[in-house]
Amino acid sequence: MKKLLIGFLAMFMGLTVAMAQAPAAAPVKKEAKTTKTKAEKTEKKAEKKAEKVKPAEKPAAPAAAATDTKTKKDGTPDKRYKENKTSAAPAAGPKKKNGTPDMRYKANNKNAGKKKTS
Repeated sequence: MKKLLIGFLAMFMGLTVAMAQAPAAAPVKKEAKTTKTKAEKTEKKAEKKAEKVKPAEKPAAPAAAATDTKTKKDGTPDKRYKENKTSAAPAAGPKKKNGTPDMRYKANNKNAGKKKTS
């Protein structure tokens, strides 16, 4: 009876594994992109050059905008830029051997010496 049950379970597991593997779908062929003629390409290049000339005609931006910090859409400073990276003030208290502040002291840890509330 045990052999029959084990055989049935083995066959069941084998079938489920076989059915779990979906056959590979045939790759869908994409349509070939249409190529542009040389005349169209040269026309677009001429238009791009004309567009580049237009911004030069505009007056220059004020100098204050150049010194303004770069910000993200939400208004926070963008840390990818050097002027926005601010280094934290070094802790006044004792430090560990590796140079990081020792958080056991009140000078380095605002919560040192306070009781934990649960």
